[in-house]
Amino acid sequence: MKIAFVAAPGLFAQAARTRLADQYGDTPIDQAAIIVALGGDGLMLETLHLVLGRNVPVYGMNCGSVGFLMNEFHEAQLVERLERAQHTQLHPLRMHAVTAAGAVEEALAINEVSLLRQLRQAAKIRITVDGTIRLEELICDGILLSTPAGSTAYNLSAYGPIVPLTANLLPMTPISPFRPRRWRGALLPASAEVLFEVLESEKRPVAAVADSTEVRNVVSVAVSEDRSLSALVLFDPDRALSERILTEQFTV
Repeated sequence: MKIAFVAAPGLFAQAARTRLADQYGDTPIDQAAIIVALGGDGLMLETLHLVLGRNVPVYGMNCGSVGFLMNEFHEAQLVERLERAQHTQLHPLRMHAVTAAGAVEEALAINEVSLLRQLRQAAKIRITVDGTIRLEELICDGILLSTPAGSTAYNLSAYGPIVPLTANLLPMTPISPFRPRRWRGALLPASAEVLFEVLESEKRPVAAVADSTEVRNVVSVAVSEDRSLSALVLFDPDRALSERILTEQFTV
């Protein structure tokens, strides 16, 4: 089995990578049949971005803190674990952002696309879904559109709903909404095409973030799921992502 190991910069992850590479061999990423990521969820997202569309599965082992997308760290019987692992397919969101200067920036997000106010004043954002204006003006600190896999990340922290992987839904969640005060977001079909327009953008500048890619001073951001691309994540049978997402809904 041609395995490539990638690791977070921490001492524990780097030392683990050295030991595992000595034991199982270390194949260059572009030649590997599988990638083992050693770190936390941040490293897993970086690795998944590397393999989007390449059909190379990624198996994570938690050498970080949260590790929601990771399996437990064990050095023994790695090949056997990889052979038993279950595949989960994730589709990213594609962000198309236009800045005040007229520049166009595109990026992919496996967790979420978020719009965030840059300065002290709240943002004003118009929301259009599939060509229909659904909210003429949202005054807020920001808003995000999440994938089902990302619904347990920033979306959950912003009190958005957790969505099962098979639901084919995208949670849209406001961040500290001021007006309309009682609006708590929406659940959109995975096929939805969403347009966020920044109102009073010179006075109230907004940044758009797709996972780790940030674009500042945006005036409009279009977001939709890109089903032509996918990433394969491997989980131990007792650590299935769908089960963890379900369990998270009953965690108090």
